Amino acid sequence: MTERILITGGAGFVGSHLADALLQRGHSVRCLDNLTEQVHGGMPPEYLSPDVELIHGDVRDPEVVRSALRGVDAIYHFAAAVGVGQSMYQIERYMDINTLGTAQLLQALLDTKTPIKKLVVASSMSIYGEGAYTCSHCGAVAPPVRTMAQLQAGQWDVFCPKCMGPLQPQSTPETKPSEVTSVYALSKRDQEELCLIYGRTYDIPVVALRFFNIYGPRQALSNPYTGVAAIFAARLLNNQAPLVFEDGQQQRDFVSVHDIVRANLLALESDDANNQVINIGSGKPITIRRVAAILAQSLGKDIAPEITGRFRAGDIRHCYADISKARELLGYEPQVSHEQGFAELAEWLESQSAEDRSEEAARELQAFGISA
Repeated sequence: MTERILITGGAGFVGSHLADALLQRGHSVRCLDNLTEQVHGGMPPEYLSPDVELIHGDVRDPEVVRSALRGVDAIYHFAAAVGVGQSMYQIERYMDINTLGTAQLLQALLDTKTPIKKLVVASSMSIYGEGAYTCSHCGAVAPPVRTMAQLQAGQWDVFCPKCMGPLQPQSTPETKPSEVTSVYALSKRDQEELCLIYGRTYDIPVVALRFFNIYGPRQALSNPYTGVAAIFAARLLNNQAPLVFEDGQQQRDFVSVHDIVRANLLALESDDANNQVINIGSGKPITIRRVAAILAQSLGKDIAPEITGRFRAGDIRHCYADISKARELLGYEPQVSHEQGFAELAEWLESQSAEDRSEEAARELQAFGISA
């Protein structure tokens, strides 16, 4: 059945890929996007399908949101300011866009009595803080965030909070308590919880998908606060070494945008996922150092990453997804390996130019005393 789907932030990296997939399934797609200067330069991106109905406006504007809601059957809420480091010194902006913007969307939904069948909200792995760990003596533990003193001493690993012994990272399930370490993470938790509260109160099916590190074509290469794969790519395209924080051995879960889109389509269709929080990742850890090496190889660049030994306040050591719940409730299974995904990214990158602004971002972080 053809439906009209609204994607807030739909001109962005993930939203535009999802729009393509929804159009291919015969749906009508409307995007609400402010075409932010930092990502889009105030202009619609060339990759956005002409079949998408684009509303250029801000999710914080009640009248614009009411207009965007007219006649829609379901909503994907992707609109957000993105960037852990930047959020630490643009506090008001991140909370305004992410938290207040979500509140405005939900208020407009309530006031207009728009009868949607489902709301899917893009949450984030950042709300976990550190991932899950086990101690050989104490079992499963949740270590606290590393202190500035520890980072300044170059002690990157986390230790058992009970016996101070070494820890082994484990895949992180949805049951792990949240421990936000950045303003961005707090705002993403707000988005998730606001939507779930709204759904429970007004009997609207809501699915919160906690995305891990997404990569793929259409990432904003000149935005120094976007995903680390795009930041590394911008450096490599300019024949500069990727700048790796700490020792590069920190583990993350990099997931192809195509697998993210697949999960979003499944979330729209599956009633089993209603009112649930679900991890979406590859389920396979990879070190940041390895990401830089694979990208360089895929681009044909003989450039080793620069292990800077620098750090950012609020950064975590290890976190990768336990995707068993996604498998059970959505039938989700990642289909793009790291090798395939980074090769595709490299192929797309060959037709792109990128302004390397990573040093500019580093200077801003240092100016506010949250990086060294």
